[in-house]
Order: sequence, then structure tokens, then C-alpha cells
Amino acid sequence: MLFKLSLKNIARSIKDYAIYFFTLILGVAIFYIFNAIESQTVMMNVSSSTYEIIDLMNNMLSGVSVFVAFILGFLIIYANRFLMKRRNKEFGIYLTLGMSKRKISLILFFETLIVGVISLVVGLVLGTALSQVMSLLVANMFEAKMTEFEFVFSSAACLKTLIYFSVMYVLVMIFNTYAVSRSKLIDLLNAGKKAEKVKMKNPWLCVIVFIISVCTLGYAYWCVTGGISDMQSGNTILIPIALGAISTFFIFWSLSGLLLKIFMSMKNVYYKGLNSFTLRQFSSKINTTVFSMTIICLMLFFTICILSSAISIRNSMTANLQTLVPVDIEINKKMDLPEGAEFSSAVVADSKVSVRETLNRLGFDVNKYFKDTLEFNLYVSNDFLVRDTLGSAYEEIAKQFPYLDYNMAETFIKESDYNKLAKLYKLKEIDLNDDEYAVIADFDSWANIRSEGLKHGTTITLNGKTLKPKYDKCVEGFVNMTSSHVNTGIFVVPDDTLVNMPRETGILVANYKANDDGGREKIEDMIINLDDSPYAENTYIGASTKISIYEGSIGLGAMITFIGLYLGIIFLIASAAILALKELSESTDNKERFQMLRKIGTDEKMLNKALFRQIGIFFLFPLVLAIIHSIFGIKFCVYLLETFGKGELLKSIIMTALIMVFIYGGYFVITYLCSKNIIKERL
Repeated sequence: MLFKLSLKNIARSIKDYAIYFFTLILGVAIFYIFNAIESQTVMMNVSSSTYEIIDLMNNMLSGVSVFVAFILGFLIIYANRFLMKRRNKEFGIYLTLGMSKRKISLILFFETLIVGVISLVVGLVLGTALSQVMSLLVANMFEAKMTEFEFVFSSAACLKTLIYFSVMYVLVMIFNTYAVSRSKLIDLLNAGKKAEKVKMKNPWLCVIVFIISVCTLGYAYWCVTGGISDMQSGNTILIPIALGAISTFFIFWSLSGLLLKIFMSMKNVYYKGLNSFTLRQFSSKINTTVFSMTIICLMLFFTICILSSAISIRNSMTANLQTLVPVDIEINKKMDLPEGAEFSSAVVADSKVSVRETLNRLGFDVNKYFKDTLEFNLYVSNDFLVRDTLGSAYEEIAKQFPYLDYNMAETFIKESDYNKLAKLYKLKEIDLNDDEYAVIADFDSWANIRSEGLKHGTTITLNGKTLKPKYDKCVEGFVNMTSSHVNTGIFVVPDDTLVNMPRETGILVANYKANDDGGREKIEDMIINLDDSPYAENTYIGASTKISIYEGSIGLGAMITFIGLYLGIIFLIASAAILALKELSESTDNKERFQMLRKIGTDEKMLNKALFRQIGIFFLFPLVLAIIHSIFGIKFCVYLLETFGKGELLKSIIMTALIMVFIYGGYFVITYLCSKNIIKERL
């Protein structure tokens, strides 16, 4: 009998609580999809290095899933709390009819079990279907070829989903049993009669708190944008984060006391239609949900920043590869090592010969496998530190950027070598006079610092020759192939100024003579196997190839994107679901109020319009402040991630906006429809 009653209860409440079922099903599907990525990669034809990155990503996703499970568990228990509140009167009637609390707990047990089974089955079916689409996205992100598309079901992801969500549902059962055991008959029967009072705060106090909060929030914004250079350590960032969170709370607190007062003074607006009813309802809710609104706002803020940054990183890294990896291979080795106990005589002897000669001794024929070959050297002088090359601008820069290392030795390259490299890399060539130098850099922050020194006309002296800057700012350029902008500054000087100066690094860059992928991979295998040569112990030599940089960069970008999407979507679902459940609970409590409006002649169109505005304002309120937060948050993310480049940020923001509209907007629409169903007049 109790089981049948549970089934009837679920069938009766499905329309009113579609949000709860929707959230459970969506949570199960998302959890399965991201944990099934490992199984989707079996169809991909990838190299061993890419497979290692995918394996690392899967391990990280497994770790993130534990955190996601905690969020979803909290959300399910939180949602169940609102459902319990909705049914207080029902439980009171059961007790009045003589049903024991133990039997009520059994009814809730069966309901939770049935809901859990339904949500798991539907969620897994939906997740399995969508994971097939995810396999195409994974292949696209890793730029891998699909060997043969086939339907894949991940038993490991399914088992993990079943275990995690079963634990969550058990916790819900325990919570329900505890809530019923603590309930009193009088409280259950009168729960629907308790009305929230609109507490009118002191308007002047609210104004003062609002102004202080806005000023504090403005200072936090400045800290993460204009004042970012004053942050000397990673812990310093916690200060503006804390200030932003506290300011957000007090902004909601002060506005909850101000909004109604402001609109009440605007009589043409307040008394138009059902605005007075809508505004008092909203003010009542925000008065009692200041903390919740703060948490939701901050979660939306993190969602926007995480999604925008994750997508932007991947797009930017992919775009960078076209310019930062212009040739097939770069081989470098230590040059002119000092004699002493630290290095063997054989290693020291090898450091005196060219990279090409070392390759020949290792048994690799450069002329046979390479074309467009260019060899050059980088020089370092301990007599020239960063602080010395900034000249009179040093003290001002050191105050502005106190955390930078100004005692690094500067790096130099011959003008002729750099121009050959620039021609090969399709960069701007530099034409110097005998008494001039230039600085190349592509790391924006350091380029700006270098440019300050150049604006002051800082001179340097090499081999008794004084040089002045050719330009008053850095020339965009680089020497080493990487997947990101990391060149903090290299000095380009006339060739004769580096005569007799010790070399630090010898570099050889080239393209492969092979025209197909098989031939290129064969050459790379030969480079890797150079470590097996007997001569390998006599040299410090390393190589970076276009293929390895591409695979590493694309893999890292994909990994960041998937983790960002996973966390961002879960945060977004949690935020929207909490708002939706609060609105459904409020709609249940306000059924009598809407009924009274009908009795005084209000038509259904006006009631639905008032309900739409009420829910719209409630959803929009935390989102607007979250968007304002995210404007400065994204600027801060751009600063931290500038080595990856700034491209594709607009696209990532558009994609984030589409995800927000689809999920957040979807919850809004479902909430309105469910609330409309709750308050409609029953005939």
C-alpha cells in the first residue's frame, strides 16, 4: 500500500516539480558524459604522446568528478529540502489520520528510490546518447582522425555514476527520515499559513552600506586590473576576492532594503498594473535570501570566467601554433661550458663545436634529412643584468613590479643571425647602425617593461662599444619555438660587438625533406634514438619539433577546455537549479495570494505577466552583478594567461553566452511554466 501511495505521489507531483527531475537527469547525464571520455578515445588514431595527454586528462577528470559529486550531492539534498517544505501539510494530514512517522519515512524512502531509479536510467540513456556526440568533439579538440565510428558504452563510467548517485540518494533518504522524525503536527498543518514579512530596513543605513560596498567592490576591481602589478605573491589575490565576496553580500543586503522604498516613491510605476504586488513579492524574497543570492551570484561569476578562459586558452594556443612554430625542428645545445669538476672533459670539448658537428658525431646526416637549415648562437653576459639595461627607468619599474627578477643576465644575438632567422620565420627584420641595438620580445608584460627602458634612451656597452636603442619600444619577435609567448627580451646587436664573447646556446633550425607524414615521423624517430648513440653522453643536446609542440599544445588546450566545461556547466546547473527551486517554493506559498487577486477581478493574463516579471527579476538580479564581476574577472584571467595569447576571446565569450542562455535560460522557462501550473486556478 505504501509503495502504491508513493507511486501516486510521484505521478501527481511530476508537473509541479519537473525542475527536480530535470536537474537529476541532467546531473547524471553530464557526470556520465565526462567520465566516459576515456572510452570514446578508443576510436581515435593518435600518437603515443597524445595518448599520454589524454590519459592525464582522464585522470584529472576523475579527480574533478569527486568535487562535482559533492556539488551535485549538495544540490540534490538542497532541492529535496524544498520538496519536503512543499509537502508539510500533506505529512500533517497523514499524521492526523493516524499514520506513524515510520510509515511516512517509508513512503519517502520508496519515493526517493523510485525517483533515483528513474533519473539514473533516463540520465544514463541520455548520457550514453550524448557521449557519442562527445566522441566527435574529443576527436576535433585533439585534431585526431577517427579510425572508425562505432557506438561505445562505458561500463566504467556507468558504474562510477551508479555508485556516486546511489550514495547521494542514500543521504537524501537519511535526511528525509531525520526531517520527519523532528517534525511536529502543529507545525506541519500551519506551515502553509506562515507568511514572510517584508522587513523595512532603515533606508539611510542601506544607502550608506550600499555606497561603502560599491566603493569596496570598485577597489577590488582595481586590484585585479590596474593594481595587478602591486600583487607580490599568489596569496595577495585572495584579498580582492574576499573583498568582492563581502561587497556582493552587502550590495544584496542594502538593495533588499532600498529597492522597494525607491519604487514606492515612484507612484506611476509602483501602482501600475500588478507592479506593487510583484515588487513586494521580490523584496520579500530577497530580504530572506541575501546569503543565497550572494552564493548564486559568485557561482555564476566563476562559471562565466571558467568557461570563457578555458575556451579562449584552447583557441589561442591553436592560433599561436601557426606563428610560433614556423619550422619542423629546433635543436639546441649548451655551448662554451667552463672547464672544471662539474663537466667532464668530453662534454666541455663538445661544447666548443657546432650543433651540426655534434649531430654528425651522433650519426645523423643533416644534409640528407634537413632543408632550410639555419644555425646561430645566443650569448649571455653576466656583466649585463636586467636592472642595468633599464637605465633611469629601473627604480620606477621596480616599484611598480617588485616581484620580478631584475638580476637575470641578458641574452644577445647577432644582427645577421637574427635577420636570417626573421626571414625564415617571416618576422620583421632589423637594420641597425654600428652604434645601435634593438630588443625583441613577445611576452606583453615584459615587452612593456623593456619599452620603458628604451624610451629613456638607455645605452649599453659591449666590448668597449657603446650602443643606443634603435627604437623606443620592443620589436615583436622570438627565437625559440614554443606554443606560447614567453620571450621576455633578447638584445639584437651588431655582429662585431659579440666578438670573443662566450656562447651560451647553439641552435639549429630546419625543415624536413620528407613530404609525407610517414617520412616526417621516421625522421623524428631517428632524432629520438640519438640518445642511444655512444657519443650521446658527451653532449647536452635537445630537440623541439613541430609535431611534438602541436600535440602537446593541442592536448593541453583540450584538457583545460574539458575540465573548464565540466566545472562551468555543473556550477551553472547548480546556480540555476537553486534559483528555480526557490521560485517553485515561493509559487507554492503564494497560491492563496494569486487566488485573492482572481477574486478581486484580476484576469489570467495579468497574473501570468506578474509571475513572469517576478521570476525574471529573481533570475536576472544575481546574473547582472555576476556579469559585471566577470568583466573584470576575465581581464584578470587575460593578464594571467597572456603567454597563451589574446586571440579568440570574443568567440569564447559568445560561446559562453550561448551556454548560459541554453542552460540558465532553460531553467528560467521551465520554472515559469511550472510556477504557472502551480498557481493556476483548479476547477
